[in-house]
Amino acid sequence: MKLSLYNDLTGRKEPFEPLIPGEVSFYVCGPTVYDYFHIGNARPFIVFDVLRRYFESRGLRVRYVQNFTDIDDKMIQRASQMGITVAELADKFISGYYQDADSLMIKRATSNPRATHEMPSILSMIEKLVEKGNAYEADGSVYFEVATFERYGRLSRQNLDDLNSGARVEIDERKKHPLDFAVWKSQKPGEPAWDSPWGPGRPGWHIECSAMAERYLGETIDIHGGGSDLVFPHHENEIAQSEAAHGKDFARFWIHNGYLMIDREKMSKSLGNFFTVRDVRAQYPAVVIRLFMLSAHYRSPINFSAETLDQAGHAYERLRNGWAEIAFALETRPCDVVPCERDDGLRSAIKDAETLFHESMEDDFNTAGAIGAVFDLIRATNISLGRQGGIDYDTVEAAAAFLRMVDDVMGILGLGAEECARPSGAPEIEALIQEREEARKNKNFARSDEIRDTLASRGILLEDTPQGTRWKLA
Repeated sequence: MKLSLYNDLTGRKEPFEPLIPGEVSFYVCGPTVYDYFHIGNARPFIVFDVLRRYFESRGLRVRYVQNFTDIDDKMIQRASQMGITVAELADKFISGYYQDADSLMIKRATSNPRATHEMPSILSMIEKLVEKGNAYEADGSVYFEVATFERYGRLSRQNLDDLNSGARVEIDERKKHPLDFAVWKSQKPGEPAWDSPWGPGRPGWHIECSAMAERYLGETIDIHGGGSDLVFPHHENEIAQSEAAHGKDFARFWIHNGYLMIDREKMSKSLGNFFTVRDVRAQYPAVVIRLFMLSAHYRSPINFSAETLDQAGHAYERLRNGWAEIAFALETRPCDVVPCERDDGLRSAIKDAETLFHESMEDDFNTAGAIGAVFDLIRATNISLGRQGGIDYDTVEAAAAFLRMVDDVMGILGLGAEECARPSGAPEIEALIQEREEARKNKNFARSDEIRDTLASRGILLEDTPQGTRWKLA
C-alpha cells in the first residue's frame, strides 16, 4: 500500500513520500488565543491529530508544529475589554486550549511556538524580504509587494487580475497596491510593541507562520495543514513570503479540511450558532465528538447538530458495547481453556478489516472508510462470541489487538479515556452480581430478580453469557 494525499496546491491526489526518509515535517495553523477554541477549530485539530498518529503508527517520526497566534487586533481589543494585558490574555487561553485539546485526546504537538516568543526569526525573515526587494517600508510598517511574486494565487487558483477586482483588502494609503499585505505593523498608541529596524511595532498575521515553520521544520516542509477558510489569504501569503525569502518550495503538500456547518449554516457569532468545545463537551463525551469529526471525509463539509451528534453517540455505543463483549470474553478466559475449533470466519474478518482500514487511510486519509472497517469487525466478533462450539480466544485476542491499534490512531473507542472508566460504584455492582449468582444457584429467584431490578433502576444492565454475567451501562 502507498499513501496518497490530495494536494490542494496541484489539485490532485499524489503519492506521499517524506522529504527525509522516515521523518515527516508537518505544520498546522493553531488558534488565535483570545477565547476558548470553538467546535469549528476542533475539526482540523482532530483531523490532523489522527493523520499525525497514523504516520506514527506506520513507523514514521513526525515533527508536528502547531503555533499560537498571541498578538493581533482581536487580542488587543479583548485584553482591553477584560482589563488585562495581551500577554495575560494569551496565557489564560493557551492554558484553556491545552485543557480542551487534552479533553479531546488531541496529542500535544512536538512544538507549540508563540508568535511573541519568535521575534528574532520573524524579524530576520522580514529583513530578508526587504533586502530582496519583495517588501518595502512605509511609515514604520513593512508590506509584502505581491507584484514581485509571480506565482501569487497559485494555491487559491486566482490570478492577479481577478484578485485586483474582487479581493477584500483593508484600505491603506501607505500600500503601493491594495493586495500588498503587512508583514510588520507600526505601533499604534497603547498597543504592545517590539523593536525593529523600522521602529516599534508587531508582526502581521501571515509572517509568523512562515517564520515559525522555517525555524522549527526548515525552509521546505512536507505538509502544511489548516481549515479551508485559510487558503486565501493566509496560506497564499505564507507561500509568497516563504518562497520569496528562500527561493524554494515552501510546503510540498497543502491539506485543508472542509467547513463545519451548524445546522447547515456556517458558524457565526452573529447568527447565535457559535459553540466552544467547552459548550459541547458539557453535553457529549469527547470520544463521541472525535467519532463525529472523523465520520466524514476530511475534505467534505460536515453538518454539526444535535441530531448528528446523537447519531455519533449511538454509533459509539455500538463500538463500546462490542469492545466490552471482547474484553469480557478475554478477561474470563479459562487458564486451562480447551482448544476449540479454529474460527476461520473471524480470522478472515480480521484480515479484511485490517486491509480495508489501511487502504482507506492510505487513500487520501479516508477516515469514514476506516471506521466502516471497525464496525465490520465488531459485527464479526459479536457473531464469533455467540457461536456454538466455544470461543477461539487466540483469534479474539487478534481482533482486540487490531482494535487497540485503531484506537491508538483514531481515539474512537475511548480505551482508557474517562468516559470509559468503570463507575466509582463498580465494586458494589460486582458484589451484587456475585450475590445474584449465589441466589440463582440456591434457586432463590425472587432475590435474583430483585437484584437485577435494583441494578436496572440505576441504569445497569446485566447480560448472562456462557462466560458468566457481565454488566454495562444502559
